Amino acid sequence: WQSTHTIIEIVNDDMPFLVDSVGMEVNRNGLTLHLIMHPIVAVERAGDGTLTGLAADNSKTRTLESFIHVEVDRLVEPAALEALAADMVRVLDDVRAAVTDWKPMVGKVLAVAADVVKDPPPLPADELKEGVAFLEWLADNHFTVLGYRCHDLVTIEGQDALQIVPGSSLGIFRETEGKDVATSFAALPPEVKAYARRPELLVVTKSTSRSTVHRPGYLDYVAVKRFNAKGAVSGEHRFLGLFTSTAYSANPAEIPLLRRKVANVVARAHLPSGGHAEKSLLNILATYPRDELFQTSDDELLRTATGILHLGERQRFRLFVRRDPFERFLSCLIYAPRENYTTELRQKWQTILTEAFNGTSSEFNVHLSESKLARIMISVRTTPGRVPEFDVRALEAQLAQAARRWGDELKEALIAALGEARGNALHRQFDGALPAAYREDYAARSAVPDIEMMDRLSDAMPLGMSLYRPLEAAPGALRFKLFRLGAPMTPSDSLPMLEHMGLKVLDERPYRVTPAGRPPVWMHDLGMQAPIADTEIEVDPLNQVFEDTFGRVFLGEVENDDFNRLVVMARLPAAEIVILRAYAKYLRQIGFALSQAFIETTLAAHANIAAMLVALFKVRFDPDGGTGSGAKSATQVRAIEKALEDVDNLSEDRVLRQYLALIMATLRTNYWVRWAAGQRKSFLSFKFDPSKVPGLPEPKPMFEIFVYSPRFEGVHLRGGK
Repeated sequence: WQSTHTIIEIVNDDMPFLVDSVGMEVNRNGLTLHLIMHPIVAVERAGDGTLTGLAADNSKTRTLESFIHVEVDRLVEPAALEALAADMVRVLDDVRAAVTDWKPMVGKVLAVAADVVKDPPPLPADELKEGVAFLEWLADNHFTVLGYRCHDLVTIEGQDALQIVPGSSLGIFRETEGKDVATSFAALPPEVKAYARRPELLVVTKSTSRSTVHRPGYLDYVAVKRFNAKGAVSGEHRFLGLFTSTAYSANPAEIPLLRRKVANVVARAHLPSGGHAEKSLLNILATYPRDELFQTSDDELLRTATGILHLGERQRFRLFVRRDPFERFLSCLIYAPRENYTTELRQKWQTILTEAFNGTSSEFNVHLSESKLARIMISVRTTPGRVPEFDVRALEAQLAQAARRWGDELKEALIAALGEARGNALHRQFDGALPAAYREDYAARSAVPDIEMMDRLSDAMPLGMSLYRPLEAAPGALRFKLFRLGAPMTPSDSLPMLEHMGLKVLDERPYRVTPAGRPPVWMHDLGMQAPIADTEIEVDPLNQVFEDTFGRVFLGEVENDDFNRLVVMARLPAAEIVILRAYAKYLRQIGFALSQAFIETTLAAHANIAAMLVALFKVRFDPDGGTGSGAKSATQVRAIEKALEDVDNLSEDRVLRQYLALIMATLRTNYWVRWAAGQRKSFLSFKFDPSKVPGLPEPKPMFEIFVYSPRFEGVHLRGGK
């Protein structure tokens, strides 16, 4: 491909280079480019342009050329190669046009400034003075002019249009020299086009096109309006380019146009002269995004700057939005706590704002300083006439919600649940203690009961528990949280206990929590499946008896066997299951033919009858049962006998009837006796009438007392009164 003085050759093999070079790597649109730029060298070419070699210094046919060798990721599609070459030619043409016309374009800036002085339009004198000074400042190496064009403001078919003045295009505008009207202006809605007739000298904004020269940012757009003899706007001088680095680093007080704008804002803020507030406002304006400072009106700048001033160093979130007069973009200035800012959060904000403004793309700029607040500028590119209505405060709330950290939500949940004093204290203690895995798995509000549980743990009570059922859980699914102070709960500790309760453990999530100033706490969240998978389990009536049983088994107060299946199957607490376990131990003493394992299985299979047997025991012996216990006992016996009619297995029927007989043969019990301190006794005693015990070996004593505990069991016989 050849363009005037540019030759581009795309090859699939390495090219030999005969001179030293300087290299760099660029990644653009997913394509990696390795640029090797060679100094100007003397070469010789054949008549058809083919490179034949380097030229000697005394060669009469030599030409000086600059080589740029570009290596890119391999492309094999011809269309992609064609597009790549065409883009490179276009960029080099833009560079050539900008360089060739640079001096004439700078001269045009100065000529326009001189015309304003010579034939001033009907505008305030101070505005004209600042405008001329600004144009002269631009020409003084503060603006890289890349394109210029003159337009006439005309009416075509009842609509305003910017007609290109023939022969006026310079720089990157050369390529559109044959066009009649500015297409970008023609696409604007009528209410936006009306800005073209506003009586003002300068318009400074951003173009919709990215620069192909100097740096790849959006082009800066400076328009100087032209006025006719009647004082009406008749057209504009349009300059496209990029502000230089000095324009961004200079103090606004030294830049024409900006110095006037800053002075107006400070004066209208009515702050005490020389005071802290005024100094803070001046600092805000000095560090304000420079492009925004050029483009923002005095009124908008006053509102935003005073809003930032009132924000101060408070850890608050604020959003300021400025709409481009031509609706090509919206500038969103975000102030957020610096410690909250992350790249992921900025990406969320860009998505939210792009959707809210019906944008096509967005760019960002981040400013981090010693301030507690980070400043993020997000510019959302939009289509003129298609920007929907929006509520800045609602958008601010949406962005703030996206910025909320898990720890922020935890603090709010703790205060809401426990009050400000205790909530803040627990937040300070546990916010940094909960590991990242925990924060990923649980919502902040779910952590409140966990933190309360961990806060209660002590050397005297090192174990905490919580049985729950997630809302989305399948029928029969349960989860069980175990909290242990100091050391983790090993699977060999917990799994046998849970399996004896009839639960199948499916998974475990362990977390090590390190509260400030306290020993670590291990939390184990176990996923379990209940014995009856298709049954919906109500957790509220179950969790207290379940947790109590597990804790007592863990402490050795209750045996770890399959009788504990009745916790889930019959909702029986550990203390009542001990009654059935003690009777089973007595059956072994009297030589009952069926094993304890079979007895456990039978009671689990007929959990309703097991609960009825316990209820009969309580009716007969509860000292608070009141009068009429005999009648209640008879009614309960009849209910049990009726339920036994549905038991098909003879061995199971034998077990259940033996239990019924033993309860009826019991004369007294210490079940309701307490120690002096009020706690239940650690052993259980029954006094039997042996004559009523089926299968008891002869000779039968007159009375028999059976004592049971996890550590001891025995029988006391009594032959007579």
